[in-house]
Amino acid sequence: MDVPFLQGTPRAVLLRAALLIAIIALIDWRVDLNISFGFLYLFPMLLVGTVLPRWQVVACALLCTLLSDLFDPFPFTLANSLPGDILVFTSLAGTGLFAFEVTLSRLREAAALRRVEAEVDARREAEEQLEFLIDSSPAAILTMTPEGVILLANGAAHRLFGVPDSLLPGRNIRRYVPSLARVPSLEQSAQAFRTEMQCRGERERGDVFLANVFFSTYRTAMGPRLAALVVDASEDLREREESNLEQLLAGSRILVGAVSHEIRNVCSAIAVVHENLVRGGTLRGNKDFEALGALVETLHRIASLELKQSRDHSPIGGIEIGEILDELRIVLEPYCEEANIQVIWNVPGELPPVWGDRHRLLQILLNLTKNSERALEGAREKRIEISVTAGPHMVSIRVSDSGPGIASPETLFQPFQRGAASTGLGLYLSRAFARSFRGELRHDPTRAGCSFVIDLAVAGSAEAVSHEPDTTLIAR
Repeated sequence: MDVPFLQGTPRAVLLRAALLIAIIALIDWRVDLNISFGFLYLFPMLLVGTVLPRWQVVACALLCTLLSDLFDPFPFTLANSLPGDILVFTSLAGTGLFAFEVTLSRLREAAALRRVEAEVDARREAEEQLEFLIDSSPAAILTMTPEGVILLANGAAHRLFGVPDSLLPGRNIRRYVPSLARVPSLEQSAQAFRTEMQCRGERERGDVFLANVFFSTYRTAMGPRLAALVVDASEDLREREESNLEQLLAGSRILVGAVSHEIRNVCSAIAVVHENLVRGGTLRGNKDFEALGALVETLHRIASLELKQSRDHSPIGGIEIGEILDELRIVLEPYCEEANIQVIWNVPGELPPVWGDRHRLLQILLNLTKNSERALEGAREKRIEISVTAGPHMVSIRVSDSGPGIASPETLFQPFQRGAASTGLGLYLSRAFARSFRGELRHDPTRAGCSFVIDLAVAGSAEAVSHEPDTTLIAR
């Protein structure tokens, strides 16, 4: 009801209705025709119905009926006038109540419309804020179908997986985070998942990284969905492993200090004996000379001291080489990419589990590759190759590089190497670690450049790798 005459404040509408009633009553009184003008009260009843409550509308209808009857040109008779008055009252009251209900319904619809518009505006604002938050988030955010098909991916997800903008939707998450494709949907399991996991991720060009994934399953009108937030945790892994290596080298310095103390004591004794020999003037049959020989032999034993096989209670058991090499790849490749070093991986898809300690084996591989990185700093061709071969009782991991090779292989694995970084104990301790879980670390002089081999016993095999001394290794 958008008629201008019916609109306005309640007071203005009531004034119009009162004026109309007065005008109609005046016409009905002054015009001397055999016509009743009572039907004209329908118009002020429309006005009254828009602003007054029901009982007041009925009262106004009764007033108009009385006015109509009062100025009726026909004489009043109960038999003839009463049915007409009832009809007039019913028509006027019905018209007023109809206007009341229409107005009330319109007001309700207007209020509901305002609520809907407010909700739409609030929803639109929330969606805009959420869209801005998702697009500006440094973490990769994705939504997927139960089959793993990506429906929505923000800019960070495209950057993380190395995919051009807007090309991720429609692809399967199995290509990038295989573990997410194995999360049961609400169609397969009544349980909704809201949890996190750490798993392996892969970029478009094949680079792997350690992924922290926060995911949840939920249901929509279009069916079950999976939402995931993926963060690259490779830097944390690199920092953790390098921190572990630094702690290892810090512990080795304690060992170096103890050995150096013994060597200094023996050297002091040699100096005293030497002075005695100089004063005596002869060596044959001299007890001091014999003592000097014994001291020299002791010094040699201390200098060539081997680290004994570890007898601690570290967890030694069957480990998966593929998982450890994935972690090494995450740590190694960013540094090699910055140094323009080509990394070649020759790793079979299926490898048997081997005896070993996961952390120590990773430290050995990290030490070997760090040595290779330092050796390749001035090389023309920069290449590191990591390959794995498996036999019935042994698995060998070979780390080779295109560097200048070993200058003095006869002193390999002896501590305190001249020109070595830190204390020169890197390979010395690495071989001890390998031997602590039935393995061996050796140098292969037949390969160009420098090549180290880690031999590991297959888990369940009764044979262990030989621990015979190998003097063809040297710490860089």
